[in-house]
Amino acid sequence: MANVLLSAKGIEIRFGGVVAADGIDLDVYEGENLAIIGPNGAGKTTFLNVSTGYLRPQAGSVSFLGRDITAQLPRTVTRLGIARAFQIPQLFLDQTVMENMLIAAVSLNGHPSGVKALSSLPQMPEMGRLLDLVGVGEFAGRKARELPEGQRKLVDIALALALKPRLLLMDEPTSGVASSEKFVIMDILTRALAREKVTSVFVEHDMDVVERYANRVAVWSMGKIQKVGTPAQVLADPKVREHVIGI
Repeated sequence: MANVLLSAKGIEIRFGGVVAADGIDLDVYEGENLAIIGPNGAGKTTFLNVSTGYLRPQAGSVSFLGRDITAQLPRTVTRLGIARAFQIPQLFLDQTVMENMLIAAVSLNGHPSGVKALSSLPQMPEMGRLLDLVGVGEFAGRKARELPEGQRKLVDIALALALKPRLLLMDEPTSGVASSEKFVIMDILTRALAREKVTSVFVEHDMDVVERYANRVAVWSMGKIQKVGTPAQVLADPKVREHVIGI
């Protein structure tokens, strides 16, 4: 069996009367692409936030490679090997794509003295390689705001890879992308993750994407995990089809 990278045990978190996590137990295995599905408000993004230090649970723990990271700050979690890609790409829109990459690269070990100093950083060739890997190398010199949403998504993934993660958590990687582009972007994304040996967990509402790209699927509902299995097992479940997929 593959090694467990991330392990959540007994996670509980409430926002007033809203239960966002009610005894969540979940292991993420090295090398897999795990999809998290469920209706809005089920607690999916809350799980990502707890796993990356943006939220601290009221009960339970999260460990990464056997180390308890429950109380760690996001920057510490990142340096331990967990990266995050958000539903809306988190880019410096007035900087070039390459400048964004270099800022991400130096954030692991320190801070640049200024944007002008970025061009002299030794990480530039490696950042160029990552941009090429996700198919946006040609845009390295363009400002991030000039790129369409699909290309921004890919740059955001390249930024995450610049942090040298073992695990990447993604919130709706195809959100805001034209339906004609979603498979192209996911093909590029999954190839890049496999090339860099990065495990992924992604929240997704598009069942075509889930069926095509996930190795395992975890179904969230009202702060609980209702079912975990292969895409074929989960998406064929009558209760999942009725209450989650809506068919």
